[in-house]
Amino acid sequence: MISNIKTISLNGIDGNLVEVQTDIAGGLPNIEIVGLPDISVKESKERIKTAIKNSEIEFPSRKIVINLAPASTRKEGTSYDLPIAVGILQALGEIIEDDLENTIFIGELSLDGKINRINGVLPMCIEAMNLGIKRVILPKSNEREASVIKNLEIIGVKNLREVVDYLNKNIEINPTKIDILKEFNKKDKHDLDFSEVKGQENVKRALEIAAAGGHNCLLIGPPGSGKTMIARRIPTILPDLTFEEALEVTKIHSISGMLDNDIGIVTKRPFRSPHHTISPTSMIGGGKIPKPGEISLSHNGVLFLDELPEFNRNTLEVLRGPLEDRNVTISRLYSKVIYPSNFMLIASMNPCPCGYYGSTEKECQCSKMAIEKYLNRISGPLLDRIDLHVEVKPVKYQKLDSANKVESSNEIKERVNKARIIQFLRYKDANIFSNSELTPKMIEKYCVLNQECKQILELAFNKLGLSARAYSRILKVARTIADLDEKQNIEKQHLLEAIQYRSLDRKYGDKF
Repeated sequence: MISNIKTISLNGIDGNLVEVQTDIAGGLPNIEIVGLPDISVKESKERIKTAIKNSEIEFPSRKIVINLAPASTRKEGTSYDLPIAVGILQALGEIIEDDLENTIFIGELSLDGKINRINGVLPMCIEAMNLGIKRVILPKSNEREASVIKNLEIIGVKNLREVVDYLNKNIEINPTKIDILKEFNKKDKHDLDFSEVKGQENVKRALEIAAAGGHNCLLIGPPGSGKTMIARRIPTILPDLTFEEALEVTKIHSISGMLDNDIGIVTKRPFRSPHHTISPTSMIGGGKIPKPGEISLSHNGVLFLDELPEFNRNTLEVLRGPLEDRNVTISRLYSKVIYPSNFMLIASMNPCPCGYYGSTEKECQCSKMAIEKYLNRISGPLLDRIDLHVEVKPVKYQKLDSANKVESSNEIKERVNKARIIQFLRYKDANIFSNSELTPKMIEKYCVLNQECKQILELAFNKLGLSARAYSRILKVARTIADLDEKQNIEKQHLLEAIQYRSLDRKYGDKF
């Protein structure tokens, strides 16, 4: 007898329908899986055989052939265990229900028949919904994540015996229903706040601009000046995640196995801060079975690189493409995977190896050659892709001891939200959401300068030796500053402020 069971495979953050075709015939006892399975799928034979036996079901001593169609795509992971087991049991007649056309099965089996949690359930369920599937049977521990999709009947099961009894109508399992929007709207308060940062008004202003326009930012200052402390508070002034953005982030975290099972959806913008020893593969993603890297885990959030020059140069260089394209493509022998990577890059660095070049508090001990070597660890093309270069100076004692009221994150966030709304309305027909995403053609349309501003920009371009990319970055930042001022056009003061944030484009002696 032949059975046909449906499941979903993953390619990046997208799902694809897979049919598990099972044939049981006479011959030497054997299980053969075809259809381009990887090692983890081939190993499922022993898991499935033992799980069926331990579920008090007799396993046949016959030849079993399982085809995973389409056979042209690579099948990876352990989520095929449950659909293969159900296919075998249906072909044996142990499962009576034969109307499984609109049912998807997903799950990994233990030897005792227990169904374990798997990664990537959300993108699988989204694909099932797009295909018009009505019901998904999956591990009990994945049901909250899957319940994000409203148009699906989610059946959470604990073990294989429970699946058989449910399909044979011996037991009833109610579909999982969770008000995920209610969970999503429970906005947890951040533990950090900008009101805790004394002084550093120029840095706060720069980060407000970065948050308002989605710009990349580099903080430069001596040790102890507060670079890391300030950077960790950036998520508190970013606009709240929309539900659509949250779904995108949740899909990536689901695939990576980093999703909180108790919530089922990501409710805050990601903030990733990898150590400087990270490899290029861990940064950009990949591996034998491609997984999202830090740049994708930062999607719709912040990637913070502390002590930027300490990172391996090759690791930093892989950022160049994703910073422009806002996605990363990973090619493998049998597939090509695309992960989104639309993130804000926030980095920090010392001005020299000892950290005190240009400081009025402590004398720098580094030679000019040592400073140049240190700064050259970061390539010009990467610096070009960072919109704002901000000097962070040590805070004076008077500022630290001051009792003056300091602006809170919520007060800054209000201005950021107003600027973002202006951008949303301006670009609603252009399929972009912030000034940082402007294309050259859009810059010509939305960043128009008067004659005085053109002369100022020309002077800065020639004096600082700016590249064409730096030129466009200045215009994007100026556009954001104008939006914060709620001005329709870029004015002189907006352009001058944007130019001052290109400190690393200046000649060596004027850098800091």
